[in-house]
Amino acid sequence: MKNIGRSLWYRGARANIPLAISAMAYGGVFGILSGNQGVSWAEMLAMDLLLFAGSAQLVMIEMWHAPLPVLDIGLAVLVINMRYLLIGASLQPVFDGRPLWKKIFGMHLVADENWAVTIAAHRSGGTSPAFLVGGGILLLVAWTFSTVASNLLGGRIPAPENWGLDFAFVAVFSALSFSLWQGRGDLIPWLVAALLAVVGEHLLPGKLYIALGGIGGALTACLIEMLRKTKASPQNMIDEAAPAISIANAKPDFLAMTGEEDQ
Repeated sequence: MKNIGRSLWYRGARANIPLAISAMAYGGVFGILSGNQGVSWAEMLAMDLLLFAGSAQLVMIEMWHAPLPVLDIGLAVLVINMRYLLIGASLQPVFDGRPLWKKIFGMHLVADENWAVTIAAHRSGGTSPAFLVGGGILLLVAWTFSTVASNLLGGRIPAPENWGLDFAFVAVFSALSFSLWQGRGDLIPWLVAALLAVVGEHLLPGKLYIALGGIGGALTACLIEMLRKTKASPQNMIDEAAPAISIANAKPDFLAMTGEEDQ
C-alpha cells in the first residue's frame, strides 16, 4: 500500500510539471513586485507556506502599504478564496472516506492548477488524495522558490509589464479554465461568470467582482441543470459549476499594482 501511495504521489507530481513551470514564471513576476512593495523575503516565505494562494497573495501585495490595512486585506482574501468552497465540494469524491486531518492537509495544498489536473484525472477513471497532494507539493516548492528568489531581486526589474510578464498569471488561469471545457453546455455559465466579473469590477469595491462572477456562474450552471430536469446528481452539478470560479478569477492583478488600470 505504501508503494501504491508513493506511486500516486509521483504521478500527481509528474502531471503537474508543466503547470509548475508556469507557476514559477508568474511567481517570479510576483516576487519582483512584492520586493518593489517593500515585502521582505521572510514575509514572502511565510505568506507562501501559510496561505499558498497565488491570486489572494497578489491582492495582499497590491494592498501592502503603511499602515497595513489588516482588516481590508483579510476581507479581500476571504472573498477571493470563497471559490474554494466549490473547489472543495468538487473534490468530495477524491477525499471520500479519508480522515479529517488528511482532508485538511490535502485542501491546504490545493491550488487551481493541481485541482484542475486532479478533476480531469478523476473524470478519466478516478484518483486519490495522494495524486492531489503530490501535485500540490510540487507546486508549493516551485511557487515558493520562484517568489522568494525573485523577491530578493527587489527593484532590479522595476517595470515587468513592459516585458509582458504581467500576462503570465492570466494566461495560466485561462489555460486551466479551458482545460475544463466539457462542451456547449458550459457556454452560458461561463459567459455569465465573465460578464458579471467585468461589470462587477467597475461597480463593486475591492475584489468583490471575483465572488460575483464565480457565484453567478455557478448558480447559472445549477439553474440550467434544474431546468433540464435531468437525473444528474448534486455532485455532477458541483463539478459543472466549479470551473466558473476560475473564469471569474482569470484576471491579472499586476496592472492594478503598476497603476495602469487607473489611467
